[in-house]
Amino acid sequence: MSWQKRIQQEIQLRKKNNLWRQRINVASPQADRITVDGKTLLNFSSNDYLGLAQQSKSLIAGAKIWGMGSGASHLVCGHSNAHQQLESSLAKSVGYPRALLFANGYMANLAVLQTLLKRHDFLYQDKLNHASLIDGGLLSNSQMRRYRHNDIEHLAHYLESSSLKDCKTSTLSLVATDAVFSMDGDQAPLAEIAKLCQQYNALLMVDDAHGFGVLGSSTPTSSLQHTGSLAQQGLCAKDVDIYMGTLGKALGGYGAFVAGSEEMIEYLIQFARPYIYTTALPAALASAMENNLAIIMAGERQQILANNIKYFCAKAKSLALNIMPSTTAIQPLMVGEDINALLLSQALKKKGILVTAIRPPTVAKGSARLRITLTSSHTYKDIDYLLESINNEFSYDN
Repeated sequence: MSWQKRIQQEIQLRKKNNLWRQRINVASPQADRITVDGKTLLNFSSNDYLGLAQQSKSLIAGAKIWGMGSGASHLVCGHSNAHQQLESSLAKSVGYPRALLFANGYMANLAVLQTLLKRHDFLYQDKLNHASLIDGGLLSNSQMRRYRHNDIEHLAHYLESSSLKDCKTSTLSLVATDAVFSMDGDQAPLAEIAKLCQQYNALLMVDDAHGFGVLGSSTPTSSLQHTGSLAQQGLCAKDVDIYMGTLGKALGGYGAFVAGSEEMIEYLIQFARPYIYTTALPAALASAMENNLAIIMAGERQQILANNIKYFCAKAKSLALNIMPSTTAIQPLMVGEDINALLLSQALKKKGILVTAIRPPTVAKGSARLRITLTSSHTYKDIDYLLESINNEFSYDN
């Protein structure tokens, strides 16, 4: 079979199964309202949880100092004072000794798992972990097992099994989990997982892409002491060995970081190929992220978002909508069949609302959904319009 015929067959099959995906061309900055095909849409699809993506003043100011690009990798001459300062601030914001910048969360997850784990090591992942964690595990060539979603007993069974095999070898065991699951919006029981890892001497890695900057613990002044899922669940650096956060969601920019011990970060600098062999993030962007991090740590936008989530959940419940259980900014509406999710998304778009239909392979077959994401920029009026529009369009008999 020629390569052309193979890809044609796969494309045709994807279209036939209502799984064909298309990009939309956005003609405006990311915000609660965006312009698509000349029409303004109320945006409930963005991960810009705190409305910081359209901040431009600090980026412009950074570009005047640092120019457009970094020009090289971090280990050549691309690591600037702006990068160093941002790494220090990020580490402080999550309560770790050090942090290391990466181009994006995908590369950060690949770097950690591919670098730390060897062929005889054990890796245990939640069944619903992000694709980048799964791919990182595959690239590591480790002995990877996926435990049932948030099933502590299933994870304990795997850890017990590996501890028996590990007694005569120098293998590592590592547990990796999302903190907030990107397609379901629910959260991992991090305290229970951390306790298990300590019991079985396993490393713990947490991907907090959707919790960093959004969740956290507060001081009496309402400003954040630390941000992220660990702080929210009463954990700290001694409980979680490796923490990954992204800069493209709550922080409104682009990039990611890994936080850990001094030794862990130095190890990644020396051996992580996705860190070593790529150009550093623009220093101007690092400078802008420093400014946005200061806004996040003030804590005001998180409170607005928390109020929006609470309002959304109460309103959705009053309308008896099939919203999946979640207390985070990700509020999925379960639809089921792929075609029905597409039709509902299209119907909402005609009403001026953008909510993306999520279908396989991103989610399991038969669990297509609308992934609704709330931000601090939305108003109660926006939420009312969304939910009332869904209620008018959605039929459980579809």
